Amino acid sequence: MLSLAASALPATRTHRRDAASHSSSVRLLRSLARSRRADLAHRALLLFRSLQSTPSPPPPHVSLPAVLSAAAFLSALPEGRQLHGLAAKLGLAPAHTVVANSLLHLYSSCGLPGAALDLFRRIPDRSLVSWNTAVDALVGNGDHLAALDLFREMQRDTELAPDASLVSWNTAVDALVGNGDHLAALDLFREMQRDTELAPDAYTVQSVLGACAGAGALSLGVYAHAMLLRELGGDGDGEAVSRDMLINNSLVDLYGKCGALELAQQVFDRMPARDLASWNVMILTLANHGRVCESVELFDRMTQMEKMAPNAITFVAVLSACNHGGLVEEGRRYFAMMVDQYRIKPRIEHYGCMVDLLARAGFIEEALDIVAGMNCRPDAIIWRSLLDACCKKNAGLELTEAMAKLALEVPDDAVSGVYVLLSRVYASAQQWNNVGMVRRLMVEEGVKKEPGFSSIEMDGLVHQFVAGDTSHPQSEAIYGKLDEIQLKLTSAGYKPDLSEAPLVASVDNAKGAALQLHSERLAISFGLLNVMPGAPIRILKNLRVCKDCHTISKLISKLYGVEIIVRDRIRFHHFKDGSCSCKDYW
Repeated sequence: MLSLAASALPATRTHRRDAASHSSSVRLLRSLARSRRADLAHRALLLFRSLQSTPSPPPPHVSLPAVLSAAAFLSALPEGRQLHGLAAKLGLAPAHTVVANSLLHLYSSCGLPGAALDLFRRIPDRSLVSWNTAVDALVGNGDHLAALDLFREMQRDTELAPDASLVSWNTAVDALVGNGDHLAALDLFREMQRDTELAPDAYTVQSVLGACAGAGALSLGVYAHAMLLRELGGDGDGEAVSRDMLINNSLVDLYGKCGALELAQQVFDRMPARDLASWNVMILTLANHGRVCESVELFDRMTQMEKMAPNAITFVAVLSACNHGGLVEEGRRYFAMMVDQYRIKPRIEHYGCMVDLLARAGFIEEALDIVAGMNCRPDAIIWRSLLDACCKKNAGLELTEAMAKLALEVPDDAVSGVYVLLSRVYASAQQWNNVGMVRRLMVEEGVKKEPGFSSIEMDGLVHQFVAGDTSHPQSEAIYGKLDEIQLKLTSAGYKPDLSEAPLVASVDNAKGAALQLHSERLAISFGLLNVMPGAPIRILKNLRVCKDCHTISKLISKLYGVEIIVRDRIRFHHFKDGSCSCKDYW
């Protein structure tokens, strides 16, 4: 650790005669600090220390911001604290805004948002840089909601609000995306467009692309893509965009997550160069859309023809493909390849794919062997995969109850799913006392089933539905369409599958009525009313599709001659001509 806090001398006439020397020293200090090289940033710290030892050091309000920049780049917290002490001794922190801003950046770079926010609150004359740096510090530490609150506080500052920069808005939008509040991020972006004259830049659009991908908002994503072409396509034909690997990877991810697989493939195919992330996102996109063989073939092309070494993320993608397609032998082979050939230590995600693949295929004992040999503690997802497989394969009450107990012992927000699965097992075995016991446990422990919702984008607006929703302006027409759909389904011989109806609905008629009000059915009804003829209905659902909704979606696609694309928590389902891309294996 360097000792940087030497006493600074008061200015004298002699020192003023050294102004030219000061200017030269400060320029060198700034140049070293801005080099973005660790060795040169370290030299900046050494130079600052040596300058403090001279009879006439440079003015601290000029030299401190430069050396603090070097310390921030190095995440040199001990030296940074010394510099803070020196600045405070000289009355420059927090009084001098530029020095204080440099200290904010230092604490942000060192992962100390609390220290940054404490200093921020004590700056008497905060600049726009002060606000942006404090917001960015919170975002960098994952405190996204606090970052947004600070941004809103800045907006309420009547003197500062008119000067709110694009950086401010970008940081706030990015904070919401980072927190998973994709719809709120899109709303904030619209607010920026509506209430300011700021033109979005590439950074804005990158955040918007992430929000569109998360919300499944295809038309907004296409609009963001067009903005990118305007922003970076100064050559007139968008070549600058096509050459940007990071942007193209984001576009593949966007179109893949919005259900536009053809567009994702088009962007990938047109990329002049691809990095490992490009291959990873395309392999996973194909897997999630049920194009399992193409996903596996792309992995083989990457490793064999392109000679590119896969990483841990690549194997998550290809094992996901095997899992979605029930390719047991291929999954075993790729898992062994990862460990033996590429010497990649399995992570919880790899184990999760293998356990789910084997258990769903009926190899429950082999799946349990994998769990026993894991190099990390099984999470709730793994135990739920085993529990789900036990339920579907009728593995017996004893084993099912054991899996449920293990799943409940692991802290997890989705614990309600375990109770629901266990209740269905007891119901299948006609053990109604145990069904009642599970319900009582859920009530006693305050466990509530995660509310499901389905959303559909139309003309840039995302419409969200929950089960039994009547809040939509078109509710009357939506329910009228649902009645029409039900009549057509009944005429086609449809009978509801009551096995996954709500626990609280114990009468078959009540269960059937509850199924009819599932959120994705409302979204499908809305889509049939509003989507242009020939266009697919694209729906995002936060939970897995239930058996009955999967069945009726296939029937509706045939009865109405429409393609329905549903993205659930696990994967995509492309319903067309009465069949699904998952081949009823999900």
